[in-house]
Amino acid sequence: MSASPSPRYDTVGRTYAEYRRPDPQIDAQIHAALGDADHVLNVGAGTGSYEPTDRAVVALEPSPVMIAQRPPDAAPVVRGRAETLPFPDGAFDAVLALLTVHHWDDVDAGLRELQRVAPRQVVLTWDPVAMDANSFWLTREYLPEASGEDWGFAALPEILAGLADARVETVPVPHDCRDGFFRAYWRRPEAYLDPDVRGSISALALVDDELLAPGLARLRADLESGAWHAHHADLFEHDALDLGYRLVIAGA
Repeated sequence: MSASPSPRYDTVGRTYAEYRRPDPQIDAQIHAALGDADHVLNVGAGTGSYEPTDRAVVALEPSPVMIAQRPPDAAPVVRGRAETLPFPDGAFDAVLALLTVHHWDDVDAGLRELQRVAPRQVVLTWDPVAMDANSFWLTREYLPEASGEDWGFAALPEILAGLADARVETVPVPHDCRDGFFRAYWRRPEAYLDPDVRGSISALALVDDELLAPGLARLRADLESGAWHAHHADLFEHDALDLGYRLVIAGA
């Protein structure tokens, strides 16, 4: 799992523009975290989700497949990597890094670069302590191969260790979340049977389909029989859940 972000997303990022759309609730929380920053850099920008339209934004993205899916009116994009940002010191007021740090080859170098180019850093990640693999029904009951426990991806502890003066906010995931990240479909289990949905989730797209097939077959059978809904009826009592996603806000 050590491939660089560009080849990885050249392969798994082909359906991002359709399925990884900004969710309004998460969008509002991210934008509030930017404060009064006028000039923003979005690192690992992908197709442009959550980029504010009321400020000057520059995007940085390594994958040409992702860049090609950015809307015509999206912020200007520079092809590059977090570990070697092609910008001078203090070039921006704030920098975004949203669900991207876990794909960087050198997390420490990337975090140093974020702090070098902007006094405020806003990073969306997840907390493995709050939400480990056994806490999510999909990996616990059907797809343990996608748990990511042995992938060595960086998460909240590594980010807090690398950023100064950081505070952490919980990011609740609404039941109808528009951004199709891994746990976004916690109350819509049938979505995980869609290969295009899985193709926009790196934790699933990076696992061989043959390894996922038995678990997906069990999920399909449980949905058809009603067993999944019977076992997880409590989920329908909630409009949003804390699934371990965290917003780290650091610096000035």
